[in-house]
Amino acid sequence: MAKGTGQNRYQLLIERIFLKNWRPGVVDFEFERSELEVVAAELEIGLPKNLGDVMYALRYRIGFPQSIVETQTDGLEWVIEGAGRARYRFRLTKITRILPREDLVRISIPDATPELIRAYALDDEQALLAIVRYNRLIDTFLGLTTYSLQNHLRTTVKGIGQIEIDELYVGLDKRGCHYVIPVQAKGGNDQIGIVQTTQDIRFVEQKFPGIQCRAVSAQFMDGGAVALFELTLQDDEVRVVEERHYKLVPAGELDDRAIRSYREL
Repeated sequence: MAKGTGQNRYQLLIERIFLKNWRPGVVDFEFERSELEVVAAELEIGLPKNLGDVMYALRYRIGFPQSIVETQTDGLEWVIEGAGRARYRFRLTKITRILPREDLVRISIPDATPELIRAYALDDEQALLAIVRYNRLIDTFLGLTTYSLQNHLRTTVKGIGQIEIDELYVGLDKRGCHYVIPVQAKGGNDQIGIVQTTQDIRFVEQKFPGIQCRAVSAQFMDGGAVALFELTLQDDEVRVVEERHYKLVPAGELDDRAIRSYREL
């Protein structure tokens, strides 16, 4: 019988890999994806067909086991980055938490999402991307005219390896300047990740040199509202440029006074 079931097995795998490589004073180290298979055999743990799901779950859903967390120092935390083809890097970095502000006003937007889309969306992330697209929230948020170029784009970035961008937009402003807009979508309990944001920005820098990147993250909030963040890299840290919260409502429920007052936000 395999030891470890469900997502907890991922923590067992990464714990063994971490303890094999880490020593006091070490702030980063790399390991091969093949080590997952070796460790899984040692622990008699069944691996998923998609090994990338192990890293995704650890980054955005379940977090690291306590044994790894205890090696962190004040104000720093471990992250797992891509380090090339089939390689990863554990790195100790400044703690960054990108969470919706509780005190920010919610802007009401007429809901243009087709009911058929809501009925057949397969998961929170897919539903969120569709809601953002059909309601043109990227246009509203950034003040640009944008077009969805591709979603779930799998590609490679030099020095990082394979990545997946949830949705990629292109846009232009009133002067005709072009922009590339990678969008990261998080639903449920998933957290906006600094690793994915960094990957998205590096992709634009390499694939579209000279064109401005406007990286956006979208997240569901309680009550179905959508939080949008524009993010950037400053001194190799992810920073929030702007944050807005949008609540999609039937047109008949719009508040005329609120519509007029939004210009002051």
